Amino acid sequence: MHRPVFRLLVVAAAALLLASGASVADAMFTVTGVHVDATAYSSSVAQSVAFAQGRPKAWQILFRRLTRQQDWGKQPQLDDTQLQRLIRNFQISNERRSTTRYTAVISYNFNPAAVAKVLKDANIAFTQGSAHRILLVPMNPQYARGSAWTNAFTAPRFAEAIVPFSLPISDANDAAALAHLSFETANWQQIADVALRVHATEAVFVLLQVEPRLRKLAISVKRVGVGETPMQSTAEIPYIQTAASTVPAAADAAMSAIAELWKQKAAVDYSQRGTLIADVRVGSLAQWAGLQSALGTVPNVTGFRVLAMDIGESRITLNYLGSTEQLRDALAQASLQLSPPASASDQGDWTLRQGSSPVETQAGATKTSSAPLRR
Repeated sequence: MHRPVFRLLVVAAAALLLASGASVADAMFTVTGVHVDATAYSSSVAQSVAFAQGRPKAWQILFRRLTRQQDWGKQPQLDDTQLQRLIRNFQISNERRSTTRYTAVISYNFNPAAVAKVLKDANIAFTQGSAHRILLVPMNPQYARGSAWTNAFTAPRFAEAIVPFSLPISDANDAAALAHLSFETANWQQIADVALRVHATEAVFVLLQVEPRLRKLAISVKRVGVGETPMQSTAEIPYIQTAASTVPAAADAAMSAIAELWKQKAAVDYSQRGTLIADVRVGSLAQWAGLQSALGTVPNVTGFRVLAMDIGESRITLNYLGSTEQLRDALAQASLQLSPPASASDQGDWTLRQGSSPVETQAGATKTSSAPLRR
């Protein structure tokens, strides 16, 4: 292909990308299981009251799912008309009615773009992309397959956790790594092989401690990953009758803490904007088009401009929201690897390429057990 034709196609495709919005997994914006129950002088009025009752409940659930706990007090207070504009559609199940009462369970599908606008206008940092799968290692004080604490995380309610996870396969190949783990000293190097077997590039250790005299359970959560600074969190759960009967609530608290650690890292401050220069190497026009398509799925990317190009490579300016670390994480989810300059002499130029990270490539090459992954 002649160079002028290649250049024309590249520039045209870049212009299209500037106008394209970031795609978002609709699952993040679907709120299920909202129970409504209303009474009025007629069944139809009770139904209308119940529907109006469910919308703010769903909005609060969604808001807290997308935002950090420190921002929950900033939730925009929307009236019913505003809420209806945010909701694409809803599904009703378990519907029951009488002459004066209406009950149902409703699932709400929110419009991602409309929700994003409300949060951006309120200057509230929030997440749009989905979280990577992690390895979850319950400890009490060591990991034990089949223990009450480990089994607590196999509950069906965690199948749609904000941060998807897998428990260790726990076969002979994992035994050595899991047997001598200590929460205080556990790190990525110790657990990497176990994590890679379930295709995870991060791991979370969740330590459960029983404090009978204070009638409470204490959990400590530590998240580790390749090249990452460990993040930690703690929580206390008062007894619900006994220590054993409190374990499910402790598991819920642990999952909330894990989600919060992820949001602390992933929530994008949309008032923070940046631009960087990146060198892109491509072998064909089809590969270039594929890279553009992948960029269009990244919520943090607002567009790019071609600065210079030649056959097989180009230099672009990339406009983004949030921090560069958040940009790199978001790009990685689209199988795009953004590498920083090798040295200060590189004049600040980054490198962008398609493909999995070295760790993910290793995970794909690792032989896994034929047993299904447990969540």
